Amino acid sequence: MEILGYAAALLIGISLGLTGSGGSILTVPILVYLIGLTPVTATAYSLFVVGSTSLVGSFKMYRKKLVSFKTALVFGIPSLLTVLFTRAFVIPAIPDTLFTVGAFTVTKDIMLMVLFAVLMVAASYSMIHKKKSKSPKETAAEIRYLPVMGQGMLVGLISGLVGAGGGFLIIPALVLFTGLEMKLAVGTSLFIIAANSLFGFLGDVLHSHIDWVFLLAFSSLSIAGIFIGTALSTRIDGERLKKGFGWFILAMGVYIIAKELFF
Repeated sequence: MEILGYAAALLIGISLGLTGSGGSILTVPILVYLIGLTPVTATAYSLFVVGSTSLVGSFKMYRKKLVSFKTALVFGIPSLLTVLFTRAFVIPAIPDTLFTVGAFTVTKDIMLMVLFAVLMVAASYSMIHKKKSKSPKETAAEIRYLPVMGQGMLVGLISGLVGAGGGFLIIPALVLFTGLEMKLAVGTSLFIIAANSLFGFLGDVLHSHIDWVFLLAFSSLSIAGIFIGTALSTRIDGERLKKGFGWFILAMGVYIIAKELFF
């Protein structure tokens, strides 16, 4: 199973390179079900993997001048603070056993996996249903600071809890509240995700033992996959692939919910 986990790490990067999103949301299930990590450890390691791969992706977008650093600061600072606070204080404060219903005990691990599965279902919807891009008249001319900062805190909380980047939340928020063109929103989102994830990971470094050999090997495979996926993207219809990947994410989310709650 561990060999499959390493192979899946490569697939995470390939899917990111092919579709531009979604691949990182598979990191936690891979770390839990194939590698055998606990959900709390998996969400921590996922932040590093997602942060590293997003950093590589954002650098490629930066070279194309598709990153708005002003917007990234307005959105990113509240998000960074929230994700760091969540990993350093909120996650450790959650009790191992939450409550019991009859013979079924809801633990912290079950709660985190179900929450992650719900996030997968939500992310799959945004991948399956292609959104119509707004014309310049329909987008805001200036940054709407309060909504952007509020959305940043929400993304920071979600990223901190489940170890996912939250790109499916960030990109619509940037388009809606800052008026960024879609390609610029994607590049800026990657930069925000990288900063969020890596800063959030610092919250775990402070109080957890990190297996750096495994984590660096897993992350390196994921990063290598990005370059493979990018090379393949010129030959494959990215939108059709993204929609198919969305259905796969949906099936995985439903499976995790059923497995954690009923089996």
